[in-house]
Amino acid sequence: MNRELLMLVDAISREKNVERDVVFGAVELALAQATKKLYEGEVDIRVAIDRDSGNYETFRRWLVVPDDAGLQNPDAEELLMDAQDRAEGIEVGQYIEEMIESLPIGRIGAMAAKQVILQKIRDAEREMLLNDFMSRGEKIFTGTVKRMDKGDIIVESGRVEGRLRRSEMIPKENLRSGDRVRAMIMDVDLTLRGAPIILSRSAPEFMIELFRNEVPEIEQGLLEIKTCARDAGSRAKIAVLSHDKRVDPIGTCVGVRGTRVNAVTNELAGERVDIVLWSEDPAQFVIGALAPANVQSIVVDEEKHAMDVVVDEENLAIAIGRGGQNVRLASDLTGWKINIMDAAESAQKQAEETSVTRQLFMEKLDVDEEIADILIQEGFGSLEEVAYVPLQEMLDIESFDEDTVNELRARAKAALLTMEIAREESVGSASEDLRDLEGLTPELLAQLSAGGVHTRDDLADLAIDELTELTGQSADDAKALIMKARAHWFTGQE
Repeated sequence: MNRELLMLVDAISREKNVERDVVFGAVELALAQATKKLYEGEVDIRVAIDRDSGNYETFRRWLVVPDDAGLQNPDAEELLMDAQDRAEGIEVGQYIEEMIESLPIGRIGAMAAKQVILQKIRDAEREMLLNDFMSRGEKIFTGTVKRMDKGDIIVESGRVEGRLRRSEMIPKENLRSGDRVRAMIMDVDLTLRGAPIILSRSAPEFMIELFRNEVPEIEQGLLEIKTCARDAGSRAKIAVLSHDKRVDPIGTCVGVRGTRVNAVTNELAGERVDIVLWSEDPAQFVIGALAPANVQSIVVDEEKHAMDVVVDEENLAIAIGRGGQNVRLASDLTGWKINIMDAAESAQKQAEETSVTRQLFMEKLDVDEEIADILIQEGFGSLEEVAYVPLQEMLDIESFDEDTVNELRARAKAALLTMEIAREESVGSASEDLRDLEGLTPELLAQLSAGGVHTRDDLADLAIDELTELTGQSADDAKALIMKARAHWFTGQE
């Protein structure tokens, strides 16, 4: 029988073009599964076949677990203290094994053994095909629509299959069986049966790769696509950079009479593409990203990572785009929050900010409106700037002498210290469960305490608009914080 086993393994290995070890593994699994049926409970069986003689041994084994963990499955686990009585020096994670009588191959149900072996071989063949395909380094999967699977599309390329999920398709695109499809390879999930390659036609990476195929200069390193933002099936923006001054990045990507960009557009169901010049200067980059709108001015807020972009009334609708599409894509492309406004809105916002800053200086520095306005005109916007900018910068202000400058700096530092002490006292009044809430900074805690919010339940009881008014957060951030505060209501934890 052992000789017949070796002959069977060799025959299957040659026929299916898989390693002998894979076939041996399938036979061992089949024998182990058959042996398990002789026992009650979830026992763990291991079968070891000698690759040369065909002889095999069968072991029942127990996994060694920590003493404080307890036995989750007594039929296949052993506590460490008990295991050490049976095998000195054994550690957690190792196995205690006990040899048992081997089940003759002739007594195994032929169909069960055959199915286990064939399934193991199919898995091995599938893995070999997949490894062969992935070793080519291809990023775009080209194949034919084979079938639908719960809303997903299964795409076949040779003997390898990819899965295009509905969420990764281009909206309103109607793919039918037999259609040729190209998609970006996003991931490989071996737990998915049949089609382990995860595909996407809506990902920005797909557009970048399409341009790479159409524009040789990208492959040559003369051009680089830095970022891409897409509203799949409708509109997209890509930012390009030239590493060779002789190469025009936008014109090169467009191609003669638009041939290159049109090839990409046709592949993506008519998706319109704006090609903009990437810049290290964030403001310049945003101006390019908002094309075709013309920008009048930009105010950059580094702290909030946001920009106020001023356009005239004629360009307002263009800058925003239908349904906010243009500004949303520009924001995704640049990574900056972009606020579009006309000149009147900008002037009003600046006036409000100036008024707030003036009031701050007058109150905290104990100065009149004239002194406060001089500081604002010289570009000072906070007490920290007054207290800690280089001394010479303030001495350069014509309206101030050295005594005035020193006094202003001293008052600013004193005001900051007083505010910090008050903040620490207000934070101290917050309950421990509120202080421990993830995402709450000392500044937020101080703002909440000033608004009468001292416990986690106080925060959980707030409406989103109440929290945004207290802290100045966005509605999304406020909602997320309130939901964290309410979490213990649903889990029953304090």
